Amino acid sequence: MNQNLDEKQARFQLNNIPNRLGHIASNLARIKSFSQVAYKEAVKSVISEIKLFIEWTAAEIEPIQTEELVNIQVQLAMWELTWNDIGEDEKLRAEVAEQSGIWSKQVLDMSGLLSESMV
Repeated sequence: MNQNLDEKQARFQLNNIPNRLGHIASNLARIKSFSQVAYKEAVKSVISEIKLFIEWTAAEIEPIQTEELVNIQVQLAMWELTWNDIGEDEKLRAEVAEQSGIWSKQVLDMSGLLSESMV
């Protein structure tokens, strides 16, 4: 499994920082949509992936951005630990979906990808 993880990390880190942040934003958006329909295992899988993507990106970006990503990572870890309860509670899932959507927009803004595509 470590070899697969190492390969995944190597592939991910071939991307430039804006694209890595774009992947994180995209996965946060996936949490939003998966939470709304209670795909428990899918959400847990995406949370695990985002935590790794943040780990593999945070050391290479500005400290203020690192802090934002690490704060997201911490909350994701808390959700991961309590996901069985969250998954059973429609109100909590709605809160997770809303927060994930907010983070997705913030990380996408951080990436600069939208402003680059406008140029």
